[in-house]
Amino acid sequence: MLWETIFLAMHAIRRNMLRSSLTVLGIVIGVAAVIPLVTMGNGATAQITSEISSLGSNMLFVRPGQGGHNPGGAHAPSPMFKAADADAIRREISGLTAVAPTASTVSQAIYGNENWSTSVIGSTDAYLTVREWKIKSGRQFTPGEERAGKAVCILGATVKKELFGAQDPLGISIRLKKLSCQVIGTLRSKGQSTFGSDQDDFVLVPLRLLQRRLSGNNDVSGIFISARDGVSTKKIKGDIARLMRQRRHIGHGQDDDFRVRDMKEIMGAVTSTTRVLTALLGAVAAVSLLVGGIGIMNIMLVSVTERTREIGIRLAIGALEKEVMLQFLVEAVVLSCFGGLIGIALGLTAAAVGVHFLKMPFIFDLRIVLLAFLFSGGVGVVFGFFPARKAARLNPIEALRHE
Repeated sequence: MLWETIFLAMHAIRRNMLRSSLTVLGIVIGVAAVIPLVTMGNGATAQITSEISSLGSNMLFVRPGQGGHNPGGAHAPSPMFKAADADAIRREISGLTAVAPTASTVSQAIYGNENWSTSVIGSTDAYLTVREWKIKSGRQFTPGEERAGKAVCILGATVKKELFGAQDPLGISIRLKKLSCQVIGTLRSKGQSTFGSDQDDFVLVPLRLLQRRLSGNNDVSGIFISARDGVSTKKIKGDIARLMRQRRHIGHGQDDDFRVRDMKEIMGAVTSTTRVLTALLGAVAAVSLLVGGIGIMNIMLVSVTERTREIGIRLAIGALEKEVMLQFLVEAVVLSCFGGLIGIALGLTAAAVGVHFLKMPFIFDLRIVLLAFLFSGGVGVVFGFFPARKAARLNPIEALRHE
């Protein structure tokens, strides 16, 4: 019975191929729009999550912030940190893997006839631990080099490429302003960050070297902190805030003149935003599915009118109302499902092309594909029901009289 009904429905569809093709176009466009938008949205979310994770897992960052207003209404500059603040965090806060005080400046890195403007970061070996940076060649700083502020450096991948190309830089000295610095290591590349900056464009030197020979002060502009796995970064953030308030003599009711950033919170906020935008774009694209459903209902109503005499004959020779209704309902569902399959194929192709040009990962989500197909079938049921019911309720005598 069901197969016979499907056969009749296919025969009716083939009888008017052009009209049937135009009918399913709305479903095709709707599905083909939803799938690439959601797929590229998932790819963007995965890419952003990966890039934020590359900054360092379980990482917190403490930096000076704006202080309160002075009587004249201008912002009072916040005092910078000192190395002792990082030592206090390392000593008094539990659950930490590494603490890295940092300071930075901009300098021309010069080797031979090559020069490159880059960031010079002063820190300790803990910086590589917190940022999860791997040594590609050479070695890290020794404790003696850090204490003495020896003129040694580790090159980021971009600086190494710009100054040395394919040449091995280990043991060679470069100049940073007027400072001659021996290269003892190079780092693996991390590429661009989420915000578009080149993470590999820097030179790492011992903190004391930068303070004494390049910046001329003992300031620490930021402190990178890595928490142990399983330890709540929210708790550590609160502990650090209380310790810094105490060390910076901030009274009760006064605003903090520093900021503690938790990378997990930042990652959660960014991924939540991208998911909401993806869902919004998917919902907007899904509206075209409803438009396609209305098109199916319109064409099915026309089909019922054209085939009124045929319906009357079927009813007159003993066909049940439910059989006539099932035939037209199956026609609507077949049209919408066929459009859904074409839309899925076009949507996945468009998604693959889109992520290729946008350089994002292709995240195949079987759930959204199945949901799009089921939704297209549901559109056929919903919008095909009224025409099918109208066909089933025709009076056989009146239908046979129809011209």
